[in-house]
Amino acid sequence: MTGNSRGDPYVPPFEQEAVRRRLVAQHADTSERMAALSRDFEAIVEANALVAVDDEHDPEGSSTAFERAHVAALLAQAREHLAELDLAVERLASGDYGRCEVCGEPIPPARLEVRPAATTCVGCADGGTKRRR
Repeated sequence: MTGNSRGDPYVPPFEQEAVRRRLVAQHADTSERMAALSRDFEAIVEANALVAVDDEHDPEGSSTAFERAHVAALLAQAREHLAELDLAVERLASGDYGRCEVCGEPIPPARLEVRPAATTCVGCADGGTKRRR
């Protein structure tokens, strides 16, 4: 289904370009963050390769392992966000951007401003009982 019950897209054509630019900008920012995190991760791994790390006896071993795991988790989140942004661009192109995937109602513009890749309205994101009519 494309758009609302009248067949109109959820994002008016005059706003679609602004939304697309916002999604592309977030994609670029996230890609830059991923590059920086990748460099950080490589630096952590490289620094550990220079010393014989014995996590059990080295006082720095556990914090290094935590730091490495933390950066790896941030990288995974950034990859997931990139995928969400790509899907949002696809929804924009198909006319489905801005519609809650749970209840089918429009996602409030303020939510999309803060979370452009959002797929649910606030009520459904909070686990609300709102259902598709």
